[in-house]
Amino acid sequence: MARFIRDILAALSYEPPVDKGPVDQESLSRLDQRLAPFADKGAGPRSAMAIQPGECSVWDGNPRDQPGLTAENCRSLIDSIASEGGNRIPVLVRLNPPGSDRPYQLLVGSRRRFAVDWLNHHGRPDMRLSALVVDLSDEEAFRLADIENRERADISELDRARSYQNAVDRFYGGVQSRMAEALNLSNSQLSRLLALAQLPEEVVGAFATRDELRVRYSELLTPLLRRPDQRGRMVAEARLIGEQQQTLALQGERMIPPATVLARLREAATPHAPEDARDIAIIAGGTRIGRAKASRSGGLTVDLSIAEDADLDELLARLRETIVAVRGV
Repeated sequence: MARFIRDILAALSYEPPVDKGPVDQESLSRLDQRLAPFADKGAGPRSAMAIQPGECSVWDGNPRDQPGLTAENCRSLIDSIASEGGNRIPVLVRLNPPGSDRPYQLLVGSRRRFAVDWLNHHGRPDMRLSALVVDLSDEEAFRLADIENRERADISELDRARSYQNAVDRFYGGVQSRMAEALNLSNSQLSRLLALAQLPEEVVGAFATRDELRVRYSELLTPLLRRPDQRGRMVAEARLIGEQQQTLALQGERMIPPATVLARLREAATPHAPEDARDIAIIAGGTRIGRAKASRSGGLTVDLSIAEDADLDELLARLRETIVAVRGV
């Protein structure tokens, strides 16, 4: 089995994506397609076995955000596994070291494990998890999980970046070029991901959700964070935005969009001449269309430059968000 998995690693590392066509459950990754023929249980060395989800601890090298798995975001998979009587694509596990409280360690298949475990607690207690037991090193397990998760839309760029940040020291001796070669990435691609992982927590918290934070944003923000004075101003603004996001969420209102967050962070890092009040950019469609300023007397000044083809609904929504933000300064 180990030889078979290593053959998969060698092949999938360089295979281009294929047109998989329609499927009747979650879209299959290329790894899933390779594993599907071994779903049938049997006595052969490459046959899947049935285990209980609770017999697996989740390997900490997998980039997936385990607490983020819920019945809601796994609903289609839960329904598919329930109708088929089990997971059609086996998960990959390896034996835990002696003395561990669980016999297996889950390497690939977090969503399938979650779905079967959920069904066990909601009317299907006898359902088991189809699993293949493999013998892989940590580095091989990381590459295998990465191959699968690169094709998953529900893995955020931030989760993937933080996984890479941990892996470069843990599996590749801190040598970025070794990791890039192993993952079939360019050094520049890997550098951009690692820069995203290194953004301050305050900056991450300024965005409404982790999914909104993109690699391209870190490319704009990272150079501004290198100078201590600019970093301090940006982090302070990020804290303010984060507090405003929390208030909007509690009130059930639309949260500050990522383009506005990005513009405010970049503007905060740039020194301003002393003024009676702070300016906050008004961003619509990714373009600055004006500014809002609160005076010490409590008034509010708004300057706008509106194009003829401007989307008035979006403009008014952005204007409202900005006014709320200025009042909170």
